Amino acid sequence: MKSNLITKWPERAANRAMLRAVGYKSNDFLKYQVGIASTWSNITPCNNHINILSKATEYGVNKYCKGTIFNTITVSDGISNGNLGMKYSLLSREIISSSIETVCNAQNFDSIISIGGCDKNIPGCILGMCKLNLPSIFIYSGTILPGKNRTDIISVFESLGKYYSKKINENQLLNIEKNSIIGSGSCSGMYTANSMAIASEIIGISLPNSSLQNAQSINKIINCINSGKIIFNLLKKNIKIKDIITYKSILNAIKVISLLGGSTNCILHLLSIANSLNIKISLYDIKSITNNLPTISDLKPSGIFFISDLINCGGIQKFLKFLLEIKLLDGDCLTITGNSLKENLKNIKNNYVNKILKNINFPLKKTNQIKILFGNLSKNGCISKISGKEGEIFFGKSKIFNSEEESIEYIYKKKIYKKTIIVIRFEGPKGGPGMREMLTPTSALIGIGVKKDIALITDGRFSGGSHGFVVGHISPEAYNKGEISILKENDILMIDTINNNIIFFVNNNNINNRKKFFFNYSKISFGILNLYRKNSLDSSKGASFDY
Repeated sequence: MKSNLITKWPERAANRAMLRAVGYKSNDFLKYQVGIASTWSNITPCNNHINILSKATEYGVNKYCKGTIFNTITVSDGISNGNLGMKYSLLSREIISSSIETVCNAQNFDSIISIGGCDKNIPGCILGMCKLNLPSIFIYSGTILPGKNRTDIISVFESLGKYYSKKINENQLLNIEKNSIIGSGSCSGMYTANSMAIASEIIGISLPNSSLQNAQSINKIINCINSGKIIFNLLKKNIKIKDIITYKSILNAIKVISLLGGSTNCILHLLSIANSLNIKISLYDIKSITNNLPTISDLKPSGIFFISDLINCGGIQKFLKFLLEIKLLDGDCLTITGNSLKENLKNIKNNYVNKILKNINFPLKKTNQIKILFGNLSKNGCISKISGKEGEIFFGKSKIFNSEEESIEYIYKKKIYKKTIIVIRFEGPKGGPGMREMLTPTSALIGIGVKKDIALITDGRFSGGSHGFVVGHISPEAYNKGEISILKENDILMIDTINNNIIFFVNNNNINNRKKFFFNYSKISFGILNLYRKNSLDSSKGASFDY
């Protein structure tokens, strides 16, 4: 056992003395040592209850091994959105993964169970497990229930646009604020947290059917307790993270997330996870995978249903069985149960069709919401999420902003003309620095009622709750002299999600001339932000640290 480095008698008597002081008994030194990485904090409702889940996990682990709980950080995307705090959101993914790697290697744990809830601590936990390559399990903390009148965090963001455009008054806005988010759990639509939770189950590192559970439910507690036996079996069979997360299992996750209309952030995180394991997946690969898939899910943000509704309809196990039977998924991928994905679903019936998940032959949209676009405006690729309700091709004139704050002030206070394409640049991984989400400006556009008339493109990224005609992750980013940096006011742009193109209509000579006068709208960075600016990879490679 790896943990013998701290538990072996008599050589490690001093180490053992330290451990006895925190509750170890003599028998514990003979057991596998399991690190339980908890992302608990009172910062956000997504993680507010994880202390309870970590204790339930410890209880389950201690029946077979010895569990030790330790904490890592979290950042609340919902609270940091629309302000400078969002610069730290994506960066927190790297801090979380590095802290888990650091503690587990320093403590010489034999295995790791991590528990995450908010958008960045889920991939942060998974990245940490990838770097350790131990027997590992990821536990999702579960989804929150919708608020009064079926509202949620996105309802509040979009109500701000309604307030500033005088469609609702101050009392109405306050009422929405007070009643939209109740209890604990991650944001309730097919946003980033729920998307990544489903992806983790499809990849095989979470227990079957555990990604679709309400946060404050007995099922979630049982899920945590059951992880103890599973991690013990993984240890006995020496099944490690690299045995489970493979090229094929990541492709499985991308297909399911695409069909369900998941968050574009998933693409960023899955690219980063693949990169950490030296698995070669590019945006070109993802384009070929997603391009011919339909959209079958009527889940928020562009749909009307919440994840809790999907849970009440039986989850996605039947849907996964159907995808296996039509050979859209690779059923031979290994999972943490020690069985393949196909074996896990052996006794599941495939009658998945319900009011939320439509018949794949009669989808909500014949093409996929997630589109990977290339063109002279984004040579390395960018990502759009188009529901189809806005149309699929957008021509317009550019309106340029060099920061998110500039765009928000303009949207709330100025008249925006139809067929405008708002450009928010110098918000990429290095340019931000931090690659902020643009949930506030996209929600403002929805709230003021111009969803079908205005598009938005950025080298930043979007919340899983963003919708409308939006394109993010434009690469190369402005800071790296990408073509988005030389756009001028009233340039004509085309976003074509049928042919997967993003183009600005300026001839090559003019482009070359503009590049001679490149101006880097560099923002102040210090501390960890400066480290991220220096070491972050391009968004087309996952925007993680270049280790």
